[in-house]
Amino acid sequence: MSAEKVRGYVAEEIASLYLPDARKESAGGRARDTRWDSVVPGLGVRRYASGRVIYFAQVEAAGRTIAVTIGNAATITRRQARDITRRVKLRALTGSNPVQTRKEVRSTPSLAKFLGSYFERIAPTWKPKTRSTNEYYRYAHLSNAFASQHLDEITHADVQRWFVGVTDRAGPGAANRTYDILRAAFNKAEQWGLRPEGSNPCRGIKRNRQRKFERFLSEAEIARLGKVLSDREECWPGPITIIRLLLLTGCRYGEIASLTWGEIKGGRIRLDDSKTGARTVWLGAEAQAILSRLQRGKPGEQVFINPETGRAFNTVGHYWRMIRAEAGLGSIRIHDLRHSFASHAAAASETLPMIGKLLGHARVDTTARYAHLDDTQLLDIAERIGALIHQAMEG
Repeated sequence: MSAEKVRGYVAEEIASLYLPDARKESAGGRARDTRWDSVVPGLGVRRYASGRVIYFAQVEAAGRTIAVTIGNAATITRRQARDITRRVKLRALTGSNPVQTRKEVRSTPSLAKFLGSYFERIAPTWKPKTRSTNEYYRYAHLSNAFASQHLDEITHADVQRWFVGVTDRAGPGAANRTYDILRAAFNKAEQWGLRPEGSNPCRGIKRNRQRKFERFLSEAEIARLGKVLSDREECWPGPITIIRLLLLTGCRYGEIASLTWGEIKGGRIRLDDSKTGARTVWLGAEAQAILSRLQRGKPGEQVFINPETGRAFNTVGHYWRMIRAEAGLGSIRIHDLRHSFASHAAAASETLPMIGKLLGHARVDTTARYAHLDDTQLLDIAERIGALIHQAMEG
């Protein structure tokens, strides 16, 4: 942009300010013209005889009014000057030095820019699947959030409104997951000196309560599901095979959908990057038979490829909804196949540590939800013991 255009742009910016309180002043023999903004109280624009024009703010600090230079009108816009003035005055209310604050505010990035730096520095420490998941939620729910706000001006109320909006649009689970990312990012912003200590605006916001699903397929429901899978296998071989393996192994969807041939080693699957870290999935005869019927590829190739996209199946949700409707399974989720695997293990009197090992749980209390599923066996034992004691008492 030419110097003439810059001067014209600055003149237009200045002229567009509301000018009810224009006055001529003299400072050290230099004439100057001061005018005040109508939108942000305390924001002024001052033109010197030399032609230099600056934005400044009148701020109350330590019981007196001081003028803080915001910046040269040739380098910042009126909108930027208003934004900086608001933030300087807000911090001054908490006792911060307005002059030092102005320097910090000028260098504080927007949330979007900060998240770019945050992910660049922190994401390499995450597991690959965690990184891809967090990147998805970042672009889906954070990239365009708080778009016009800088990192240090986002308040608790701003985050609360955002959280409610994501919950309405994407559901409680997505809102919780994205909230966790945002909260961790603000914690780092404090550690890196970009926000005052203890100022995380996510504090005090309650995550959505999610209903704990304990929906398990009964033997009759598994029989109906098996019939539908057999009927549809020719049409949807990939999704049907994935669903069969989920039910037979108790794996998470992502563990099967992203499975590579190099991870299949005889009667087991060696997962290097599961939710709880590396683990081994032991395959029963039925699961081994399913995999043996597939055309084996190279170690790095994925087992299940969507023929329409040429890539791995991101989801089989569309197929699952049709399958469960035809089998009369109600609203059961595909993740409930994992719970069904565990419930049948409990019904077979497998111990909780064994079930946890089969599912790849890192904590015993995660497996404890299945403890009540062995009630039938416990009731039988209690009745036998009671009968023996009764006989002894009568004898």
